[in-house]
Amino acid sequence: MAENGVLIGMADHPQLLRLDRANRHGLVAGATGTGKTVTLQVLAQGLSDAGVPVFAADVKGDLSGVSQPGQPSEKMLARAQAMGLELRPAGAPTVFWDLFGEQGHPIRATVTEMGPLLIARMLELNEVQEGVLTVVFRAADDEGLLLLDLKDLQAALTYASENAKALGARYGNISAATVATIQRKLLMLEEQGGANLFGEPALQLSDLMRTDGSGRGYVNLLAADRLIAAPRLYATFLLWLLSELFEELPEVGDPEKPRLAFFFDEAHLLFRDAPKALLEKVEQVVRLIRSKGVGVYFVTQNPADIPETVLGQLGNRVQHALRAYTPVEQRGLRAAAASFRANPAFDTAETIQHLGVGEALVSVLDEKGAPTVVAKTTVRPPVSRLGPVTPAERQAVMAQSPVRGLYDEVRDRESAYEMLQKKTAATAAAPEAPVARPKAAAREKPSELQSMGSAFAKSMLRTIGNQVGREIMRGLLGGVRRRR
Repeated sequence: MAENGVLIGMADHPQLLRLDRANRHGLVAGATGTGKTVTLQVLAQGLSDAGVPVFAADVKGDLSGVSQPGQPSEKMLARAQAMGLELRPAGAPTVFWDLFGEQGHPIRATVTEMGPLLIARMLELNEVQEGVLTVVFRAADDEGLLLLDLKDLQAALTYASENAKALGARYGNISAATVATIQRKLLMLEEQGGANLFGEPALQLSDLMRTDGSGRGYVNLLAADRLIAAPRLYATFLLWLLSELFEELPEVGDPEKPRLAFFFDEAHLLFRDAPKALLEKVEQVVRLIRSKGVGVYFVTQNPADIPETVLGQLGNRVQHALRAYTPVEQRGLRAAAASFRANPAFDTAETIQHLGVGEALVSVLDEKGAPTVVAKTTVRPPVSRLGPVTPAERQAVMAQSPVRGLYDEVRDRESAYEMLQKKTAATAAAPEAPVARPKAAAREKPSELQSMGSAFAKSMLRTIGNQVGREIMRGLLGGVRRRR
């Protein structure tokens, strides 16, 4: 790490990602096999050394090597020497996470925190189905039904279907067929392993923003080699995490260095087939989260994968080689070249096509926040390992983890599933009303038509609902977040 920034590589002068501009977001792009992962590793470890915590998805497993000291090859040593660098092998402090709890600590969110908009995106619901899901969330909020895991959501959907007439009068029409479709899609999500995402203990954002005893930021790696097989689940989870950071963190303006650097690998999955309303919210989060001290770096094959409204906010750019064989690829190449501040020494579009592995075009923000002239850069070799860790090394890192034991055991407290079961049992156990009752009495005391069990259950739900209502507020993407 340089004194005031992270060294990306060397051109005719060092190419530095300035720490005081690292929250202005960035892009790492390039075709498969051109060196994006190494660049990501160099940036992650450089930021960590500067005291900036990092979150990144490890899509192929290769990034896990950042936790181990490197074993530089002769080629790497020669490259470092040509740059005037001395490679001192070192690993970064690392925390491994895994939605499935196999290659890292489990990472969870509650259904309520995720919210109807993101869950609808995850389930690929149409507009009508999303509307019904939103009604179910609203009804659960009003009646104090805590939605923590998928069985809670299934129970709430069943409750809505069975009480469609009463709820429809308050919130709008609820079709039993639509509810059944949502439930089937939830079952499909469970088959993909989505049930592991929902539940408690839910992730505390402070656990992603730790530094070790020497002041280095922890590199938080989400094992995504299995998760990426369910792209909607992958993209929705990372978007939820990004939105939670936006909602929870206080404003800090432009700090001397970011509070967190967030790397969104396979970023095209976030934007593919996304409805306009969701794209607008993503744009808003990206635009505003900078003032929370969070730098967001999208990693993708082609800048054209990112909508223009988001791409325009990515000031720090590392562009590896692109291939342009088809008309679509040629348009993407021209767009990528046009996004850089031109260098009179070379043709940007031509150079992008002929970059070698480990070479990139780099443009970063200067002290005034303006993009520098694009420079053909040799990316520096990392000091940590290139390639994945062994299972034994992963276990050793987890044994020393600062979050060891905090998330490993599932907590299943009373929530919608249990509360609705109790309500059903109370109603079933209530004594039957007399066969005949004077009509006058029925008119005078209609409340007696309710069973004692049902009245108690409704009273309990109203009480809990009022308590929950005081404890929650709704975020930008529709999820409910608890007051800290």
